[in-house]
Amino acid sequence: MTDGVAIGAEAGDDARRAALAAEADALRPELHRYAARLVGSVIDGEDVVQDAFARAFTRIGAISPGTPLRPWLFRIVHNRAIDALRQRRTRRSEPLETAYALADAGTVDPEDAVMRQEAVRFAVARFAELPVPQRSTVILKDVLGESLADIAALLELSVDAVKAHLARGRARLRSMSETQSEVPRPASAEALNFAALFNAQDWAALRRLLAEDVRLRQARRPEISGAAQVGRFFTYYAEYPRVGVEPARLEGREILLVSDEPAGIPAYFMLLEWRDGRIIMIRDHRYATYVMDGAVVTHAARPGEP
Repeated sequence: MTDGVAIGAEAGDDARRAALAAEADALRPELHRYAARLVGSVIDGEDVVQDAFARAFTRIGAISPGTPLRPWLFRIVHNRAIDALRQRRTRRSEPLETAYALADAGTVDPEDAVMRQEAVRFAVARFAELPVPQRSTVILKDVLGESLADIAALLELSVDAVKAHLARGRARLRSMSETQSEVPRPASAEALNFAALFNAQDWAALRRLLAEDVRLRQARRPEISGAAQVGRFFTYYAEYPRVGVEPARLEGREILLVSDEPAGIPAYFMLLEWRDGRIIMIRDHRYATYVMDGAVVTHAARPGEP
């Protein structure tokens, strides 16, 4: 893991924050790629990155001069992802508490381009089937291309242990069948109504769907709340190049897939939360299109389809 930007010895708090903000923004897609595969969800992976950045900025004053920011940020994201896994308490792989038992040191398969291509192609959820150390080493090596030494430093393991976890993780991934998509399900009435109003650009009607305590969350933007403030969200879309939305599903959750028009190419998605027929949360990924990396989206069943 290359060091990248480091905090200078003479840097003041403003300079430290500026350096951290620039490096965090540049690394965000890589950090999400790692976090999403570690927690097994592109949606939860973005939450991990958001939370990790918030924590990083509260700790900026404690960074020693000369500290490289890239590995420091990866460590915070890694620790936050592990915290998220512990909070979830249910894993499809080995129990988290015992997952870091040292693997037998052994020879690792040759590091070839084919293995990396296969790892990148695997759906995010597949990585959750690996024990955490295997998951981390495979993601860092075969998805992000980090060196064994850098992986060992990040995970606080020996290089031999990293090699063993990598070999076992690769073997388990090879043994898995191809990803199965979700069975198409009909879209909810709320999602269909939102999509129809959005595609008709009936912004006034969409504003009437907002709860008074609605919140809007976007990557690289401060969270805002309240119907009056969040209502401006639709004003911005009225000024952007036109896009269309359609109901779909991702990781068992209903989303609104956003596509450029007229090409109709999916670019990102929105995630809405509802209460009593009103929207209480909009999570819009317009500024975080990297969240689609590894996402397995299922389009909603059309009327008349089984």
